[in-house]
Amino acid sequence: MDSGVDLQSWLGRIETRTDTITAAPLAALAATLDRDDPAPAAGSAVPPLWHWLYFLPTARPSELGPDGHPRRGGFLPPVALPRRMWAGGRLRFERPLRVGEVATRNSRIADVSAKEARSGPLVFVTVRHEISTGAGVALEEDHDIVYRGLPAPGAVAAPLPAPRDETFARRIVPDDVLLFRYSALTFNGHRIHYDRRYVTEVEGYPGLIVHGPLIATLLLDLLRREHADAVVARFDFKAVSPLFDLHPFEVCGRPDGERRFALWARNHAGGLAMQASAEVA
Repeated sequence: MDSGVDLQSWLGRIETRTDTITAAPLAALAATLDRDDPAPAAGSAVPPLWHWLYFLPTARPSELGPDGHPRRGGFLPPVALPRRMWAGGRLRFERPLRVGEVATRNSRIADVSAKEARSGPLVFVTVRHEISTGAGVALEEDHDIVYRGLPAPGAVAAPLPAPRDETFARRIVPDDVLLFRYSALTFNGHRIHYDRRYVTEVEGYPGLIVHGPLIATLLLDLLRREHADAVVARFDFKAVSPLFDLHPFEVCGRPDGERRFALWARNHAGGLAMQASAEVA
């Protein structure tokens, strides 16, 4: 891939955002996930991964690219490949954010790498986030983004089979309302999640794509439903294959040692969509 841009020059770029942790997004996500949590109030803890409701980019329409995302070349490098996906992440939770706090997220481009795969060129970008308040660091996150080209006609990669040894699981129906609500809550204009004509005719997918961070959130939501008192200290996840709104899928888990849980998402045909691990304090 030759875009004429030195992507390595983006290494070390820094972005800082400050936000107030408010209650309304937490109540809205709880409703979206069909939870019956008490109404959040001042001092309520933000559940793990729900920090993705804050520090949101607010690009104007004139600043958006054709895929609905902010145009490339600002903080993130201007990768020329058309498909952009959330590939995974690694998070370390020091303490919960709480409603009413003012928090700052410092972000840095930690790695940019390109490689050739059987499916074509790929570019991986890792962004390192650190979120802190007046009380100190709350969490650290490495966020992996992958850019790739459009598929060849008829090219469909079969996902690896997902494990079948779960001890708890939940069936998820990814309908248009769920995807719309999560896009709205995270101010995510990426058209692959709501624009069926765009996602099928331009990017070549069979249906609307379930957000990677939504799947990860559902995995930890499953753990919270099974172990309500568990305090998550670390969470690692990797997107393996996309999920679409065409079929229900399952989020699954099982203990994996004294303080660890293996978590994964399984598609309707038994394929692995996301694999993850959680460590509890």
